[in-house]
Formats: sequence, structure tokens, C-alpha cells
Amino acid sequence: MKLSERIAAARGDERADLLLTNLQLVNVFTGDIIPTEIAIKSSRVVGVGEGYEAHKTLDLGGRFVAPGLIDAHVHIESSMCTPPEFSRAVLIHGVTSVVIDPHEIANVLGMDGIHFMLESAEHGILSIYMMASSCVPATHMETSGAQLEAVNLQMLRSNPWVLGLAEMMNYPGVINGDAGVLNKLDAFRNDVLDGHCPGLVGKGLNAYIAAGIRSDHECTTVEEAREKLQKGMVIFIREATNAKNLRPLLPLITPENNRRICWCTDDRQPADLLDEGSIDHMIRVAISEGGINPVTAIRMGTLNPAEYFGLYDRGAIGPGRRADLFVFSDLNAPRAELVFRGGQLVARDGELTAPLQPPVSNTLRHSMNIRWDAVDFAIPAAGERIRVIGGIPNQLVTRHLIEAARIENGCAVADIERDILKMAVIERHRASGNMGKGFIHGIGLKRGAIAGTVAHDHHNLVVIGADDVSMLTAARAVEQMGGGLVAVLGDRVLAQLPLPVAGLMSQWPIAEVRAGLDSLLDMAGHKLGSHLHDPFMAMSFMALEVIPSLKLTDVGLVDVDQFVVVDLFV
Repeated sequence: MKLSERIAAARGDERADLLLTNLQLVNVFTGDIIPTEIAIKSSRVVGVGEGYEAHKTLDLGGRFVAPGLIDAHVHIESSMCTPPEFSRAVLIHGVTSVVIDPHEIANVLGMDGIHFMLESAEHGILSIYMMASSCVPATHMETSGAQLEAVNLQMLRSNPWVLGLAEMMNYPGVINGDAGVLNKLDAFRNDVLDGHCPGLVGKGLNAYIAAGIRSDHECTTVEEAREKLQKGMVIFIREATNAKNLRPLLPLITPENNRRICWCTDDRQPADLLDEGSIDHMIRVAISEGGINPVTAIRMGTLNPAEYFGLYDRGAIGPGRRADLFVFSDLNAPRAELVFRGGQLVARDGELTAPLQPPVSNTLRHSMNIRWDAVDFAIPAAGERIRVIGGIPNQLVTRHLIEAARIENGCAVADIERDILKMAVIERHRASGNMGKGFIHGIGLKRGAIAGTVAHDHHNLVVIGADDVSMLTAARAVEQMGGGLVAVLGDRVLAQLPLPVAGLMSQWPIAEVRAGLDSLLDMAGHKLGSHLHDPFMAMSFMALEVIPSLKLTDVGLVDVDQFVVVDLFV
């Protein structure tokens, strides 16, 4: 549509394509609810108000119309689906735009992985914007499948779907002036710079923000988030599958600061996406449990992220804006009944009405390269006390525990009665033979083992188990699938979910991926004894050495607070 045609339609001199009538517009500019009509020409709203004519009229029966929702930060790979199937999951919930960081697949396949995500998202029915992955690898204390420097990332800046630099997880590198980190920040200095700095306060936080970084999605307490707001950051409140920060942070939100806060899902698995939803779920919880004004809650998922990322063509309903619309009946519990993206109806009552783009062929290289002669789960005792990763339910942060080791036949072993399981991280990108070994509390397995190649952010092969036989069976099964998740007992595989796309994603329909994961969760709970909602998601973050306090990579145990590799035995 030419600009002159848009203006003519806005004047009323030309018929609109679609006229929505008998509706209540959620005006995120002013905070009002306005009975009105909306005229749409091609992909744009051309008029708000009465007096327009159109080729087609749709009476909405008094329902509410809000802007399409925007997820400010999400890793599609955590849905274990490629972009088309992820689009299916979120569009039906009113999400019409997302801002992704593909650093999961980038850590496995580098620029090839990033281009795969861009191609998979191209011409789709969901607007998928990308931030260039800043930390591949996350730190020097892991082995990933690629290393991306500023010179690699700069090539993405000319792509109109790339908005800036993704979460800078290496906050010690920023604070201490690491040359490679600063080169990346400098390369994107005129773009949006996203942050990731869990627990950072005081002068360290000052230094981090002074580098030009503008946001953070890792806050777990109101006090931490308030200091970051006071110092100029935009806070993305997160509600992921395993990092549930929404309810603890609801008291942060006030009439004075809500324009500096957005919603994000970060890492959300299929069952949660399909059953609870995405940003819409967060809005409902904010209204019902936080007492947040409904229009304010919707604004935090529309206009706020649109303005933060410079997406001024969306995030609100007004002349010239994209006709991305979210239609619902209950203002206090918004659930999408109709979803329009670019003026086209794409979802109705939980079902897509527009076709998905076909999946891109998986021509990516094989990503399972393990040196099996170096794999040995035995841990010879070198003392009586050990460091143990202390898992915390619904959080990514862990505790740094010191516990008495259980010694059998000269080796440290799992202690089921104290919920201390053995954990191993096996390097799978370069067949280096690297293998980190340690112990973890909080997963709750009573027998058997679980394993997978979803292990943020290096995505090496992680195994947690009660005995070495089960752990080896699990590791072998994952390799044979070309990557994925398994639950095993002894030498028997109980359930498995193949993820052949970089060991992270399947090209199956999301409902089938969800069914596979449900089977795994059932086995991990009922057969193996874990009490967690999702032990696989919990496991996937126990190897992420940029979130405090103790984590395990293929290099060894990492004391994240000190940012050093430490001995298992104390």
C-alpha cells in the first residue's frame, strides 16, 4: 500500500478493507477504554472513530480490542520447536510480535544456527525480531560449538529484523573491561543493548549500566529491581517455565514506574505455552493477583516493549500503526478470542486461521561429537566434604552447599536419602573429552537418570542420576537420537524426545513435542521419583555459569560469585 493510499483511506476518501464495529478499544496511550470503530487498510489501522466505510464489516459484539502482545525477550529454542510451530503456540494467545535471542542454537552451530532461525522465521505469521547473540560462548569456563566475536555479529546489523545486541551475560567481563566484550558493545553502541546481570548492585551495577546496557530480565527481588530502575534500566519481569519471577516482583509495579517495565517469558516449554499461554498469562496474573490496572498490565506487554525496541509501528492502536490486534471479552482476564496480525485474522478461539510457513529443511550439520573413551562417571574420593549445587524450586539461581561426601569403594557416590545426586557435563561439540563431574541437591530422583542436550548455554550433554549404569545408558541414548532428552532406569530407556535440530529442537508439531515431553515428565516423576514440575528444565540451567551461585560445565564446577573454577572436594 502506497503512503498516499493510506492517507486517502484515513481521510475516508477510499474504502477501508475491514471495519471493526461495536467494540471497546483499550487505549494504551491514555489508559482509557473507548467505545469506537477501527478501520483497516491492508496491514495498517487507518482510522479510529465512526464514519468509515469498508469492503467488509465485522461486528465484535462489544468485545475489547487491545494491541497485539509483544514478548520482550524469549528463546524460541526452549519451546523445543522451530519458529513455525512456536508461532502456532503463541499467536493463539494474542502474541503477534516477539524479540528473540538465538544464542542457544548459536552456541551449538554459530552463525549457521542464527541464519537458520532467521530463515525459519521469514515470511511467517508471527513477527519475529532478533537480537544478535552477545555471549557465544557465555564465558571461558565452558566449551561451546562456536565462538562469535564482534566482527561476526556486525554482519547482522544490516538485517532489518535484527534490533541490537542480546543479553550481555558476561557481566564480569563488562565490569572489568574485557576487550572482546567491549568490542561487541561498541559495535552495537547505536542500537539497543540488552542486559543480564542477576544480583548485581552498587558500583558493579553502575559500571555495567555505564557501558550503555539498558535492560535486565534476571531480577528476583523487588529491592534488586528497584535499584536497577532507579539507575535507568528497563526491567523485563520474567515468567518462564523454571524461573517464576512474576509474583515476587508484582509489588515493584507502581503508577510512577510502570512505563519502565515490560513482560517477557525467556524460556517456556510446550505445556506451559499451550495450557497457560505466554504474555497473556502474565497479564492475567498481574491483574488478578497483583491488583494491576488492566490497561496498565496490557500496556506493559504492548506499548512499553514497542517503544523500548524502537518498534514504533506497533504496540498501540492508532492511525498508521500495524493492525496487530488482540480481541477478548473479559477485561480482568483477557483471553484471545480473535487475533489479527497485519490486518489479517490469524487465530480464532485457540485455533489458527492462517497457514504456517513451511519448515526450513534441516541441513544443519550433525552436532553430537563425543569422545566416549574419555567418559567415566566414577569420582575418586579426594576428601570427605564436597561442594554441592543447591537447586531452588522455580529459580535459576542456586546455592553453594558444602556437604559430607558419601564414599563407597573409594569413590564419591550419590546419596539418595539426602537428595544428593551425581551430575556430569560431557562436551559434545568438538570431541575434546572434557567432562565435568559433581553433585546436585533438589532434583529429587530416587532411582535412574535423566539426560539431555538442552543445557544453557553451551548445550553440552548433561546427565543427572542415582547410579553410573543409568547415567551411561542415558548419555548413550541421547547420542543415538542425535540430541534430545531421555529418562532411563538401569539399562532401560523409559521415555525419550528426539531433538535433531542442533540437539535443541524438533520439527514435529508442537502438540507432538508436548506429548513427548509429558511422557518424559511422567517417567521422571512416577518412575524415577522427582518431585519437580519439570526436572528437565531445571537440569538445563544447572550448567549455566553466569547465574549464581554454583554451576557445573564440562570444564568443572564454577563458583559464579567468584567467577572461577573450583575443586569438587573441599
